[in-house]
Amino acid sequence: MKPLTEQQIRAAFVNCTKGEAKRLAVPRDLADRPWDDLDYLGWRDPQAPDRAYLAVELDGRPRALQLRATASGWGQSRRSMCTMCLTTHSGGVSLMVAPKAGRAGQQGNSVGAYICRDLACSLYVRGRRDAGAGARLHETITLEEKIARTVANLAAFVAKVTA
Repeated sequence: MKPLTEQQIRAAFVNCTKGEAKRLAVPRDLADRPWDDLDYLGWRDPQAPDRAYLAVELDGRPRALQLRATASGWGQSRRSMCTMCLTTHSGGVSLMVAPKAGRAGQQGNSVGAYICRDLACSLYVRGRRDAGAGARLHETITLEEKIARTVANLAAFVAKVTA
């Protein structure tokens, strides 16, 4: 993924108002992120841990989503699988809910997906972050195919939010 600036990220939000995008917490360490290893930029709001955000480049342009992590599942120790990167975690996956874009979102419609709680799918897929024993299923596909699958899953989620 190409590095994104704070301005590009704020302009890329598809499921919140311009005012909300202007006020949300964007990471201050954008220059220090491992952009070459990221399929998307994901972060949690340190002031509001139930708020999360992700930004991705699809079809040559950035798209960003506002998410809310549901309270259910916090502190659970059973294993769950992320629907983006297919990594299993003990208590490390949260249901993330995104308001739909446009009128549907204003009417309260949303889309949810189980995503790595720390939004580090890209790093788990590449083996740069360890989710513990048994976190990655043995697969015969290549790393490039795993990355492509993660990006496709993410693109499908963004498409549901913007539909």
